[in-house]
Parts: sequence; structure tokens; C-alpha cells
Amino acid sequence: MNNPLLTINNLSTWFQTAQGEARAVDGVSFALHRGETFALLGESGCGKSITALSVMRLVPEPAGRIVSGEVLLHEQNLLSLTEREMQSIRGRKIGMIFQEPQSSLNPVMSVGKQIKEVLDLHFSLSKVQAKRRTLELLDLVRIPDPDRRYREYPHQLSGGMKQRIMIAMALAGEPEILIADEPTTALDVTTQAQILSLLKQLQQETGMAMLLITHDLGVVAQVADRVAVMYAGHLVELAGQQDFFTQVAHPYTKKLFASLPTDVKRDRPLEIIRGSVPSLTQSFAGCRFANRCDFVQAKCEASEPPWQQLSSDHQARCFFPELRQPEGQKDSSLIVGTESNTQGVKLEIKNLQVHFPIHQGLMKRTAGYVYAVDGIDLTLEAGKTLALVGESGCGKTTVGKAILQLLRPTAGEVNFNGQDLTQLSQSQLRPMRRDFQFIFQDPYSSMNPRMLVEDILLEGMLAQNIGDNARQRAARVKTLLERVGLPAQAGSRYAHEFSGGQRQRICIARALAVEPKLIVCDEPTSALDVSVQAQILNLLKELQLEHGLSYLFITHNISVVEYLADEVAVMYLGRIVEQGSVRELLDSPKHPYTIALLAAVPKIEEERSMMKLQLGGEIPSPSNPPQGCHFHPRCAHATEQCRQTYPATTRISDSHEVRCHLFG
Repeated sequence: MNNPLLTINNLSTWFQTAQGEARAVDGVSFALHRGETFALLGESGCGKSITALSVMRLVPEPAGRIVSGEVLLHEQNLLSLTEREMQSIRGRKIGMIFQEPQSSLNPVMSVGKQIKEVLDLHFSLSKVQAKRRTLELLDLVRIPDPDRRYREYPHQLSGGMKQRIMIAMALAGEPEILIADEPTTALDVTTQAQILSLLKQLQQETGMAMLLITHDLGVVAQVADRVAVMYAGHLVELAGQQDFFTQVAHPYTKKLFASLPTDVKRDRPLEIIRGSVPSLTQSFAGCRFANRCDFVQAKCEASEPPWQQLSSDHQARCFFPELRQPEGQKDSSLIVGTESNTQGVKLEIKNLQVHFPIHQGLMKRTAGYVYAVDGIDLTLEAGKTLALVGESGCGKTTVGKAILQLLRPTAGEVNFNGQDLTQLSQSQLRPMRRDFQFIFQDPYSSMNPRMLVEDILLEGMLAQNIGDNARQRAARVKTLLERVGLPAQAGSRYAHEFSGGQRQRICIARALAVEPKLIVCDEPTSALDVSVQAQILNLLKELQLEHGLSYLFITHNISVVEYLADEVAVMYLGRIVEQGSVRELLDSPKHPYTIALLAAVPKIEEERSMMKLQLGGEIPSPSNPPQGCHFHPRCAHATEQCRQTYPATTRISDSHEVRCHLFG
């Protein structure tokens, strides 16, 4: 292999905390070659992003500092450069795509000017040349209508388009190395496929190397050439892509694979990694994974394991890499094979519509409507899970809020146990709210940061008069926290003191506090690591079996749908285009949109196929939906009939229906 572009030797970055110095990155070494995609994989908090920020010399000071090591770019040690010298490296030699484009883009500058800023910093171009190059970059990252988008601001763009703007900014300096920090974490599968395919294509055209930071094994399988697994501040496994997915060695990596939800695991709990990541403020005598490992022995706790060379391109930091996970291991806390209580809730939605008026001018006249939800029908039985899937912006979250009357529908019925919620006043709804609850996508922003966790859980109980006295309610708070796998003393802490997975558990406990029958789960696992996701999914399934809960599960994660859902409804631009049992819809999809959605899902077991089928274009604006079938501008099978009339519902079977002229 040619000489590496980037070599990292024994890099250590520490942070000063109230508990002492946290060794966020502790002796990391690897190399990155021209044209290569090197994936850095691991759970949140393991040090992946800090490694990237250390390479860019962007570690937040004074709390953080690089204490040792080398970062060699063509034999030049970046850690020895001045800040002024680093400014010529950032963007020009090494570009970076940050995880959250919304917080990385300047909200008061047009996207064109933000890209042009990079060009002005690194190249001597005239205004005309800089604008022309900016438009070329917008076209390169597949932004439609570059001239118009050049003048627009970040809030006017979709999540996928904002991410592409970030890519355009990173590519503007024509870097030799691109660091992509979770570039697709919060994106739906079709946008994710477009972004990954775009990066791979640009890489092939320019020879650029890419350091990809992710916790998504499916993404790694599709694009990575080599993989490094990081845990508690240092690397534990390093392998070529083929070896990594066929001969996984380290117990931590094995657990990550075992945590993935699939349809074959529906009748049993997902594997979880017991315990928690050790504090990085401590000094380690032995293996850092020892307190969570199924194969731990005295030797592991006494001394740090050395790197073992398993093949020419595969090594693991483990004393016993040859040991295999026992088959059929189960988490006894989950009741498996028990029929849930199916008495109680039945939800029927008929012709639900939510239209938002568009106001213009000084007098705020109504100039049109955003047809967020435009006439959908759904049924959810007690003890069942209905998954609502589709791209971002199709109206999924609006449906969930309209069902619970957090948004008042424009038209339609929401029948809950035979009572139409749309006809009830707020005072009539208040006592019924204990029967249905909402788990939001972002657990942190949905909790009051000034309230203790116990007060957050008590709030709903007090509003619904649950518990005869304060002592009973306090006991119930303790029980709820233990029920979701948190210690009772967690009630005396604030939300910011918990990890993302723990915060989501608190949100589940809050929903359970009022003993609901229906829970709307809005992307509750989208930003979680696979191991934490497995814990949350196990908990949701266990609670459903015990209490007969019904879930409306809003997601774009198809593997979660396979594991959890009983039925699936596919939504596009405010309408349901296909609905059926989970097996019928995933095994035999009919609508071209459903087929494209499933084809875009990166799968570990498949050969690399990111280019095999992509859904082109952007989802149209819900304020101006296309005439006829809303999907026809992006459909390869569209006919004149599709362009003129919206298709009626066609029954494929008793439990499977589709709205497509191909089956009319």
C-alpha cells in the first residue's frame, strides 16, 4: 500500500472535569491512505469525535488539551503548527462535515455566501469566479436549481439538503482528506443513500481519503475499506472490511453485532451490553471492557491485553479473540412468547387532515395551505404496534400529534375506544390524556432542564390525580425508575446529568407514570447507539407484553420495524400509499415508493450496492403537491394516468392495500 496521507501515533486528548482528568482519547494510532474510506466505529462517548477534533486542532480549550502523540499529514506534524498555520490546513488540506448541519450553518447568511467564504479564504478568485465555483459545487452535491438555492438560508432547506450544503463547504477547499462525523445519523434512508453514494462517487473522482465516524454498521458495510472499533478512549479492533464482517474478534464488537434488531429476533430479546462504559477519569490496570464482557477472566482484569495479529489486515486488543458468543443467549428480564393483553384500546382514524395556513402580507391574509396530512385512514388494535414510515417531511410526526390532539386536525375523525377525540374540548380531553402519551424524538429538549427527574415523573401523576398521597406517588416514582432500568436515586438528578439512552428511559418512565393504553413513539431510537437502542426496544416490547400497550411507532429505521412492528403504513407527502402486515409489506412491497425506500436501506449481509437503486429528486413541497399521484415526478413507472389522477386503494390481500395505478 502507498505511503499514508495521515498517520496518527499514540494520540491522547484529555479533559479537565470536576471528577478529575477524563482521558477521552488515550493512545490512539492508525493511518489513512489516499482514496481510502476508514471507518471509526463505536458508541457515543467512546472518543470518536474528539479524535477527529484533535486531528483538526479544534479541541475546546481550556477544558480540553492534546497531551501527547503525533498527527502527521505528509510527514508534517500538525500538533507542532501554530494556529495561523493550521488555518491554511483546515478546509484546504483537511475538510470536515459536522454531525448536525443545522447548528453548523450560519442562520443569518445565505448558503451561497457560506460556501463562498471557504473559497475566499483559500483561493484568489474574483467575485464572478467565486460565484461560478459556488454554483458548480451546489450542482456537484446534487442541489436542484443552484441559482435559487444560492440565495436561500439554511431554514429554507430540508435536512438532507443542509447536509449536502455542508458537504459542498467541505469540498470547496478541494481537500485531500475529508472527515465525516456521523454525516447521516438523523437522515431518512433515501437521503442517507444519496449522501453516501455522493461521497463515494466524489472520492473515486478526486482520490480523496475519508475518515468516516459512525455507529451504523450498515453504513460501514456499504462504504468502508477498513474499520477501527473504539471503546472507552482507545481502539480495540482494527480490520479490513471483509475480515471485519466475517471474522469479528473483540467481545465488544461481537456485542454490537448481536444488538442489531432483525426480523429473525422478533420472538426473543435483543442482546444488550450489560453495565456501563467505565469512567474515563480512572486509571486502567486491565482490559477496559472487562466489567461488561461475557468472557472476562482474572487475567483480563489484572493486565491490559496486547494487540493480537489475527491476519495480515486484522488485529484485536484481547486475550481471547477466538472465543465465540454462546448461541441463544437471552435476557431473562423480557417475557417472551406471552400473549399481551388485547383488551381495551382501539384507535380508528378516518380521513385525518391537518392543513396549516400560509399567511402573507401586513394583513396576514391566507395565501395557501401546507397539506401536512391530507386524508389518511389507520386502525390500531390493543397490544399491537403500527409502524409509520416515510421520508422526513412526509407528515409522520404531524399525524402523531394530531391523534393525541396536540395539534387540532382540520378534518377527519380520531376514534379512541369509540369516542371521537376531535369533538372534545380541552377540558373534556384532560382526564382522557392519561390513556395516551407521547415519547418525543429528542429526550433532552422534551424535558424541563430546571426540574429534577422525580418532579418530571410526578407532574403527570399530579395532573391526573394518580396516587392517594405524596408517599404513594414517591414510591411509584421509584418503581418507575427501576422499571426502566435506572436506579431509584436518579430521581434526585437533572436531565443533563444522564446519557442519551438514559434520558430516553426517563421519557418512557414519564409516559408510563399515568398508566396509558396508547403511546405514540416518535423516532425514539434514531440518535441512539445500537446497544442502547437494543435496551430501549427490549423495554418497549416487555412493557407491551405486560400491560397490553398499543404503539404508533414513527420511524425511518426499517430494521427496527422488522423487529417491533405488527403492521406498517408507508406515508408520502401527507398520504398513506401502502399498508399491510410487516411480513407482507417488507417481503412483497408493491408501491414504487415502498420499493425504493426498502432498497435504500444499507444492509450488512449484502454486497456493496449503494448505486443499485436510488430515489432521485426531493420530496415536493406539501404546500404545492403535484397533480395526480404525488409520487409521479420521482417514479420510474409513471404514466399519463399517474400525472392526472390520484390512484384509488387496491386490496392485495385482506391485510395489504396499495394506492398505485399499477395495481388499479
